[in-house]
Amino acid sequence: MKSNKQSLPDKNGFFGDYGGKFVPETLMYALEQLESTYNNLKDDENFKKQFYKDLSEFVGRPSPLYFAKRLTNHYGTGSIWFKREDLNHTGAHKINNTVGQILLAKHMGKKRIIAETGAGQHGVATAAVAARLGLECHIYMGAEDIQRQSPNVYRIKLLGAQIHSVDSGSATLKDALNEALRDWVTNVDDTYYIIGSVTGPHPYPMIVRDFNSVVGEELISQSQNLFNKMPDAIVACVGGGSNAMGAFYPFININETRLIGVEAGGEGVQTGEHAAPLNDGTPGVLHGALSYLMQDNSGQVKDTKSVSAGLDYPGVGPEHSWLKDSGRAEYVAVTDDEALKAFHEVSELEGIIPALETAHALAYLDVLMKEFDSNSNIIVNVSGRGDKDINTVAEIDGIKF
Repeated sequence: MKSNKQSLPDKNGFFGDYGGKFVPETLMYALEQLESTYNNLKDDENFKKQFYKDLSEFVGRPSPLYFAKRLTNHYGTGSIWFKREDLNHTGAHKINNTVGQILLAKHMGKKRIIAETGAGQHGVATAAVAARLGLECHIYMGAEDIQRQSPNVYRIKLLGAQIHSVDSGSATLKDALNEALRDWVTNVDDTYYIIGSVTGPHPYPMIVRDFNSVVGEELISQSQNLFNKMPDAIVACVGGGSNAMGAFYPFININETRLIGVEAGGEGVQTGEHAAPLNDGTPGVLHGALSYLMQDNSGQVKDTKSVSAGLDYPGVGPEHSWLKDSGRAEYVAVTDDEALKAFHEVSELEGIIPALETAHALAYLDVLMKEFDSNSNIIVNVSGRGDKDINTVAEIDGIKF
């Protein structure tokens, strides 16, 4: 949560041309209340002390920066490092943000927590922090994702939260977020909505980024300690974009470090069957913010295609759109097949089973490592572990238990 004088958003919640608040009037007061609460607390020493204490004692931070020796040898150039967010409590980076937002909910006197989830990791993290404080918790999840992510569905239930299956639309993350917003409009007085990514109306993209920037803050000190300079590149998958933004944000003014976001290319960007709005989208409004979006000529949101539930989203956080247009970050896409190949290779080479989301970032190393020499240091943000994806991959591989 360190401040950055050159950071965005502006007072209206825009990152350049992107962001803002495009919501029903019913939610304007709730968003203003949230923004006021956050602005009053973000620099409060007691609040920050509690936040970092919870990250240490409940989450297990700091997460290690791990040298991937066999993967490095596999490519034969540069050094590859893994930021091990998969080792966090609940298995992904999502817990960083939920720990922060549950503290905001507590300060605001909210007794009921809601959240949307795609891959299930944000749902599990939200259910965990709500259980810790004894708060009522409701998780919205697309019916398609419930089938793909059944282990996480059960974990959410074990933690005492109620799952709401969403059957509308494509029955994926977009539709879960729609239903969560409808719930919030109806129950705004007693309910806190923990958005899981750097999407949605202001101030959510800022809040989620700031809480998850602990990842990038740790990377700066870990890089100095382990190889005595800043990394040459940081690579992270991008759906809504929270794990990437948490790693990228503290490096925005460190120009020697390339920032590379990897979207879900599905069957290939050229086919239209993908979830890569930064590679094949246009600016539009979705879920309360203006950002790059997969939409047709009439402005209707297109269906997405990805083997990864957590990247299966037609929009992206507005700060990523600003980073793309400004040229500070690069955004590429890899296909389902490339991600699955990386999933297997990294599991076998490093003894680490990555989430399918993370596997997209890992797959791009096939291209990226050709651009670096042996003195380079490349960090991949391992945003989550792949236990949740075992059934999906096994089915694709034709394996029956």
